[in-house]
Amino acid sequence: MPKQKVKNIIVISDTHVGCQLALMPPEFQLDSGVFVRQSKMQEKIWTMWNHFWDVWIPNVTKGEPYYIVHNGDAIDGVHHNSVTQITHNIKDQIGMAYECLWPRISNKKCAGYYHIRGTEAHVGKSAQSEEGLAKALGAIPDQIGNHARWDMWMKLDKYLLHFTHHVGTTQSASYESTAVWKEMVEAYTESGRWLQEPPDLVCRSHRHRQFEIKTATKKGYGMSIVTPAWQLKTPFVYKLGMGRSSQPQMGGYLIRVGDDDGLYTRFKVWDIERPKTEIL
Repeated sequence: MPKQKVKNIIVISDTHVGCQLALMPPEFQLDSGVFVRQSKMQEKIWTMWNHFWDVWIPNVTKGEPYYIVHNGDAIDGVHHNSVTQITHNIKDQIGMAYECLWPRISNKKCAGYYHIRGTEAHVGKSAQSEEGLAKALGAIPDQIGNHARWDMWMKLDKYLLHFTHHVGTTQSASYESTAVWKEMVEAYTESGRWLQEPPDLVCRSHRHRQFEIKTATKKGYGMSIVTPAWQLKTPFVYKLGMGRSSQPQMGGYLIRVGDDDGLYTRFKVWDIERPKTEIL
């Protein structure tokens, strides 16, 4: 039988495993022998995580195979003098991330796994921690043999996609679209300048908030997307104007080539309920 053509890419990012406020397996034994377990909020994240993979993905992919792209910041690392990590032992953080990701990558529907490097503050200088995790997970290497890469160009059917972790941020919801649109415009400008094929979709992460912009093109439309995360609000978020009033977003993306619809996206995003209102 001919090999089935893969038409789906699942994109996740910003899992920040190792943080007390992010994705983690139900139980994990640290290097010291101490066992750590999920908090009540991490149990909720874990429920969303399982629903995403076990229910949402089979539905939106129509049961077809897919590639997985982790778009950076798989672990939380030791950063900014923070004390919100479960452990500062990077070996343990990588181990926890492996336990979360490997069952999903080893699924028979997964046709291959790609890993994008995130923020050095989280994943080490030159993203060395992320490279180690990506290699352990069997990520498809780039042309020089690295299993985690800073960016990636990928062709899905006739459509060209570009992945990298970072995108500009803002403290105002009124300007949330600005940097997302600029990513597309700058990609078009550079492609035209050097007579290269422009991307049909650019995928970014880092903000922990889903966002998407579309514009008409000859092939249908171009897209610039930003993926949600798998982390609750940390102390740093409360310093930001938009962060103070918003709630965390958990979820991920599907990028798909449809039979008649060309390239399109679907996303699944959960928010976290507000803290209990104090009634006086």
